[in-house]
Amino acid sequence: MTTEDTALNTAPATHVDYQLSQLDQLEAESIHIFREVAAEFEKPCLMFSGGKDSIVMMRLAEKAFFPAKIPFPVLQIDTGYDFPEVLETRDRWVQRLGVRLIVASVEDAIANGIVVDDGKTSRNRLQTGTLLNAIEENGFTAMFGGGRRDEEKARAKERVYSHRDDFGQWDPKMQRPELWSLYNGKIHSGEHMRIFPISNWTELDVWDYLGREKVELPSIYFSHQRRVFKRDGMWMSESEHNPLRPGEVVEERTVRFRTVGDITLTGCVESEADTIEKIIEEVAVARITERGATRGDDRFSEAAMEDRKKEGYF
Repeated sequence: MTTEDTALNTAPATHVDYQLSQLDQLEAESIHIFREVAAEFEKPCLMFSGGKDSIVMMRLAEKAFFPAKIPFPVLQIDTGYDFPEVLETRDRWVQRLGVRLIVASVEDAIANGIVVDDGKTSRNRLQTGTLLNAIEENGFTAMFGGGRRDEEKARAKERVYSHRDDFGQWDPKMQRPELWSLYNGKIHSGEHMRIFPISNWTELDVWDYLGREKVELPSIYFSHQRRVFKRDGMWMSESEHNPLRPGEVVEERTVRFRTVGDITLTGCVESEADTIEKIIEEVAVARITERGATRGDDRFSEAAMEDRKKEGYF
């Protein structure tokens, strides 16, 4: 071996093969989307319910603009039937980050004639009119949401930037291409864009990230004792908003929630998972999504979610 060969073999590497983990890649993509929207749109807003996906969104927004504060408000659509544990977590996050919280109440929307309560339509469906009115009143041009493509087949169709017309409606056949992660945010007056920074995440990614970040979550995501009853194959919470039907019996079970929403439509699952590590193990072997397993509003028809999204639902 020549002196030149020896020098080449012992020379320090000038390039390190550095790769991000899957979670770091997802986080970087989401933070990029947050910054793009903040730079491009005049009045963005973040939907924040206090549930696990919106908490991931809030954490990503916090990181995207740190050390500055999050430069847009957060909006919650209050059905009046929300779990108190979730609302308490929502308030603590808002207080810690110092963001402006806007609460659009379905109850107020009914009282003001914005939506009509016919006694048959769920509060969850009445969120749509309440949301569209809040967007119009505040002049929001972009709304961040925590929808993920693995949740439901209608959400799997949707792009990261999802255009809404001046009636707040979505046309799945008229979506804009997003080649090379380039997003088209052009809108006309009265239109707005729905933005989904965690579209490419899965439920397991969400829990891995929450475990890594060690952030506060509503206690009902973890195993606990609860008085429940069986309805349509789901364990539902005993509540003044959930009057029992003939044949339904309340019993105490060890349960947890995979998703949170309207208490009259959100079921829980029997589980002993009382830590994030145990939840990750449970989710890793699950063969049905959290919405498919425990959200009654997605069971009305095969196209229930898509129909609502076309009307303006998130």
